[in-house]
Amino acid sequence: MRSPFDCVLDIKASLGECPVWSVDEQLLYWVDINAPSLNRFDPLTGQNTAWAMPEAIGCFALRADGGFVAALRDGVWFADRDGKLGREIAGAPYDPAHHRFNDGRTDPQGRFWVGTMNENRDAATARLYRLDPDRALIPMISGITISNGLAWSPDSRTMYHADTATRTISAWEFDPATGDISNERVFARFVGESDRPDGGAVDREGCYWSAFYRGGRVVRISPRGELLAEFSLPAMCPTMCAFGGPDLKTVYVTTARQRREADELARLPQSGGIFAMRVDVPGMAEPKFGGQRCNSTRLRTSA
Repeated sequence: MRSPFDCVLDIKASLGECPVWSVDEQLLYWVDINAPSLNRFDPLTGQNTAWAMPEAIGCFALRADGGFVAALRDGVWFADRDGKLGREIAGAPYDPAHHRFNDGRTDPQGRFWVGTMNENRDAATARLYRLDPDRALIPMISGITISNGLAWSPDSRTMYHADTATRTISAWEFDPATGDISNERVFARFVGESDRPDGGAVDREGCYWSAFYRGGRVVRISPRGELLAEFSLPAMCPTMCAFGGPDLKTVYVTTARQRREADELARLPQSGGIFAMRVDVPGMAEPKFGGQRCNSTRLRTSA
């Protein structure tokens, strides 16, 4: 059966991640964690612009006053509109020999949430942090192995979070005014070897979309946790999905080709590309980080 997804950028990224649609520019931003770069893709022209990063970049967010906030291995940094790193916002709250920042997203009120992962995948030592606009980095969830899947419901009252290693997506009650979370519940749990929830997104009907790493598909789950649909991709390792396009009815999915066997890559040569599929239900515009420039003494002078 033919996949409903088309490859719109056959770039063969090692670990493509964190697709973010800029409504203002009508452009898709994304990262390659392993070949460290922040990228800008124009769907109309097919052109991709890559800005090299000095080390692994797990995720980023658009900023309200322009540019980006980027989570690198050694900390969270401001970056300008051309991907040039500026001042450090917060240092890495972990041992970078064993951990790094992974998935992240801005909540509807402009706070940047960023999770970490244990690169050995042998212990639940990772955490999820909240970076407030005043640049305070606050630990919110502990006991995670691979933090992923951040997304918020349309009414901003529910926060979703996945631990890929445990194949579990959790839902938390979310207070938009304070950014506090409470009353965790299991939203969806999977048991199959290929059922590894990675990055997620929510559409305007409140349905949660999850990319199944090593599963070759994206799933749509109802607000009640019911599996509604599955969509296959011509790549085994989708990593994250995002809604884009003028009407926010295009689902973009980043993928990876790291550690895949040669015969699989021969069969699925577009692995590591960016894929797109049109849908009937639109997503929501990606919020921007509200933090302003800081007076940190640590400044990147070059990449």
